[in-house]
Amino acid sequence: MQRHIAVLAGDGIGEEVMEQALRVLATIDDLFGHTFSTTKALVGGAAYDTYGTHFPDETKNVCRNADAILFGSVGGPVSEMQLDKWKNCEANSILAIRKAFGFNANFRPVKIYPDLCELSPLKEDVVGRGVDMLFVRELLGDCYFGEHMSGMEGSLRVASDVSRYSEDQIAAVADTAFKAAQARRKKLTSVHKANVLDASKLWRTVVHEVGISYPDVELEDMLVDNCAMQIIKDPSKFDVLVLPNMFGDILSDAAAVLPGSLGLLASASFNKDNFALYEPPGGSAQDIAGKGIANPIAQILCVAMMLRYSFGLSEEASLIEKSVETVLKGGFRTKDIYRGKGSLVGSREMTDQIITHASSVLCKSS
Repeated sequence: MQRHIAVLAGDGIGEEVMEQALRVLATIDDLFGHTFSTTKALVGGAAYDTYGTHFPDETKNVCRNADAILFGSVGGPVSEMQLDKWKNCEANSILAIRKAFGFNANFRPVKIYPDLCELSPLKEDVVGRGVDMLFVRELLGDCYFGEHMSGMEGSLRVASDVSRYSEDQIAAVADTAFKAAQARRKKLTSVHKANVLDASKLWRTVVHEVGISYPDVELEDMLVDNCAMQIIKDPSKFDVLVLPNMFGDILSDAAAVLPGSLGLLASASFNKDNFALYEPPGGSAQDIAGKGIANPIAQILCVAMMLRYSFGLSEEASLIEKSVETVLKGGFRTKDIYRGKGSLVGSREMTDQIITHASSVLCKSS
């Protein structure tokens, strides 16, 4: 298979963890006989230094000519957020990319690794039931994109943000979520507040209409406040969740703490043509940038997601995922997940272990 990938490493730890992820991609290339070519482009503060903007046209064109986008992280040190280089950097970068390519659905897998149960804030008996969820969040509607107003009513300051959805926006993300559920355990939870909000009533109606075409998927409705409770109380009951933009933003971030580190999580954003951007949710972590200690697993798992969802290479994706799990089981830990047991390693050493395991597995099966 020949595919071309736009690589946007960004700022902070982005460059160093991206380097490790590309090493894993090159290994898969060699092991399976694929041809993955890459073009690097600037985004975030790194782009501002060269172009005076966080998402230049040059980078946009690189993305347009690619089969997928592998994204790192953007943003500057907290102490420098007032500088033009960093002001609104995240919004001008990632939100601009979402808008430019119409990314309407975000995938956020949340999984607790059995050998890292002690990192989770959940009780052992809860974690022991297994946690493996996929959040599918709509990205282009809701109050983030509705009409915003602030002003005065008499002597009082007032503000409003309109939560707006059209049926085609809901149907598009629902269709994506049902397909994702078909490929997993065939259960979909639709999250809303239909007992109060008209936008949620439309959401519930349209999701059920789309569900008629997926009779093999069990569909359940859940109010967002109950869902927030159940994610903490019994996350094992969930398979795939489909959520409006704001609810998805909040609940996927809440669930992200369950595995114990953002360095273990990947995400993907898709448009209606299945063009996608893959990024870790952890941020640029400027405080540890350049030290070689950042956890590369999130960025490496982004490569696995890209292989599975954009290129249809499930075997290759599974090899990466199983290699990560095996290395963690073997006790290798970067600083963010190290608790005094096992082997403390840096970014490159962790990647070395993952590559070694993947290579040995394929050699044994040949």
